[in-house]
Amino acid sequence: MPWRAVILAAGRSSRMRSRTPKALHPLCGKPMLRHVVDAVVAAGIARPVVVVPKDAAPFRALLPDADCAVQPAPRGTGDAVLAARAAVDGDDDVLVVNADLPLLTPDTLRTLMARHEASGASLTLLTSTDAPQEGLGRILRDAHGRVAAVVEERDASAEQREVREVNGGVYAFRSDALWQRLEALQPTPAGEVYLTDVVAASVQAGHRVEAVAAADAAEVLGVNTRVHLAHAEAALRQRLRSHWMLAGVTLVDPASTYIDAGVDIGEDTVVYPNTHLYGATRIGRGCAVGPNAVVADSVVGQGCRVVASMLEGATLEAGVSVGPYSHLRPGAYAEQDVRVGNYVEVKASRLGRGTKVGHFSYIGDATVGRDVNVGAGTVTCNFDGTAKHRTIIEDGAHIGSDTMLVAPVRVGTRAITGAGAVVTRDVGAEALVTGVPARQRPAASEE
Repeated sequence: MPWRAVILAAGRSSRMRSRTPKALHPLCGKPMLRHVVDAVVAAGIARPVVVVPKDAAPFRALLPDADCAVQPAPRGTGDAVLAARAAVDGDDDVLVVNADLPLLTPDTLRTLMARHEASGASLTLLTSTDAPQEGLGRILRDAHGRVAAVVEERDASAEQREVREVNGGVYAFRSDALWQRLEALQPTPAGEVYLTDVVAASVQAGHRVEAVAAADAAEVLGVNTRVHLAHAEAALRQRLRSHWMLAGVTLVDPASTYIDAGVDIGEDTVVYPNTHLYGATRIGRGCAVGPNAVVADSVVGQGCRVVASMLEGATLEAGVSVGPYSHLRPGAYAEQDVRVGNYVEVKASRLGRGTKVGHFSYIGDATVGRDVNVGAGTVTCNFDGTAKHRTIIEDGAHIGSDTMLVAPVRVGTRAITGAGAVVTRDVGAEALVTGVPARQRPAASEE
């Protein structure tokens, strides 16, 4: 049977005490809502409908693979689902998911959907008896153990609050019964329509209601405060660490290793303590990363070594070594077997195969050829106070220590700059320049 999914993301962020909508708060490198959408899509439901608030622009930018339905005013979860009706009407089954459940897994959603289809129920909901009860609705059952209703915590009696089984915020509905029940519900005195009231209404109408227990209580932990957000972050990071260790990655100290949800790591890579892997980072096989490394939105080829350094938007081909204490900024590209030593900064520059930048150097807006040796203290002076200019160093050049390359400037193939040279003009192939400003000197054989 066809399925559509409705994700409820229009809630306020009042308990988060934030101007950022709750569903857009980041969790392991991705907005919380994005985790939920990805789980729904991975469960087999393409293009979910996300119910968003009136200011929908930031949501639309995040959801190229989803449709958005606007809930003009926050009138409760039932009203939010009704706002999506035009987008899902006619489908046989509707999965409804709260957007503050970032730990949901596709397996759990598939289990819920399969149970719903097999049982022929009008409504199937996800529950847990192991999750913390604070803030969650309680599942009320009749004398035969069948689900009878869901009571929200704010409306529950003292006795009902002692019930251990809680509502997980995930529901599977037959669409015809869903719309009929929602339209018949009466709003609360505050003007809200609770989606959970559909449970009791379905039971009273003689329809079958089923419940599926979440395999992991963490999946039903809704994020309503920054404390909840921190708990969810810790749980998800542990899940990610376990995933990568089972996939063949060694984490020397898992507790001090931070890996975002969008990161990919190859087999036999070793990640040392206090290392942070962020964003869309991809790390190849057989690498050693850390200790004390930060790698964000970067590509690291196989067999690389990154020690106590920071990579941001950088690319390393195979066999590259970086660090310690270096910084590769956006646009840094190191070809195979490049060596970047300690206290080196590289920005918007390409380093050719086999090139070595040993220590205490700044390479910015430069194209460096193959097998170049860059001496300690070298600086590409790329900014004249108004504009950035480019430095080109050709294959096999030798840049002496403390050379200042005042861009725009080109150093030719196998040319040499003497220690302390200030190069303000192009240097020809195989030439030797020294001094301030640098001037060409005769080769030793000519003296």
